[in-house]
Amino acid sequence: MAWRGSSHFLFKLPRSVVDIANGRFPTIRTGRVDSPTKPKGNAVNVIAKLRARRDGDEGGFTLIELMVVVLIIAILIAIAIPTFLGARERAQDKAAQSSLRNGLTAAKTIYTDGEDYADTMLDADTNTKVDIQDTEPSLTFIPGASAQPKEVSVATSAVGSPTDNIITMGSESKSGECFFITDNTQGPGTRFAKVTAATCDAAAAPAQNAAAWQADGW
Repeated sequence: MAWRGSSHFLFKLPRSVVDIANGRFPTIRTGRVDSPTKPKGNAVNVIAKLRARRDGDEGGFTLIELMVVVLIIAILIAIAIPTFLGARERAQDKAAQSSLRNGLTAAKTIYTDGEDYADTMLDADTNTKVDIQDTEPSLTFIPGASAQPKEVSVATSAVGSPTDNIITMGSESKSGECFFITDNTQGPGTRFAKVTAATCDAAAAPAQNAAAWQADGW
């Protein structure tokens, strides 16, 4: 209570009473809740890393994962390269074999006319097997060694010789293999041989009675 003026008194009410009069009620606390203690030092870093990994904030691969991927790729390459090289060599060999089959078909066509393979002999002027060249123009027929699949070496006997019923052809594959084909109209028929030779020359093919010749293909 305070004195003010001659006959007036001023009462000073407690603040809690004034707050209640104004509609503000004091907060009643029933207990004390302590805030959690924050970790310090290395603990903070570990927790931060764990949260980052959990939330997906940390990307990339580990060294072990990368090494596993590289190992798998190396295994696949090791399997694929020999397979690819083998397929390429087989395709190259097939090209040479196809040339020989086509060349022999042309020679047999000529043989039916004169019953003599010597009709495919070398022409002295053009130095090519003229008759067989006209019959099969997609190939090049030569008396010497073949150096490519489309080049066919041809060897026959002279006209009237005891072996003018035999013709031999050779073609070199890009793989390095030399393939031969021979036909004996009065003997075992068509036979096949494959050799690794320095020169793929029909005149240097295995002898007719050699074990290198097979009746069922190369």
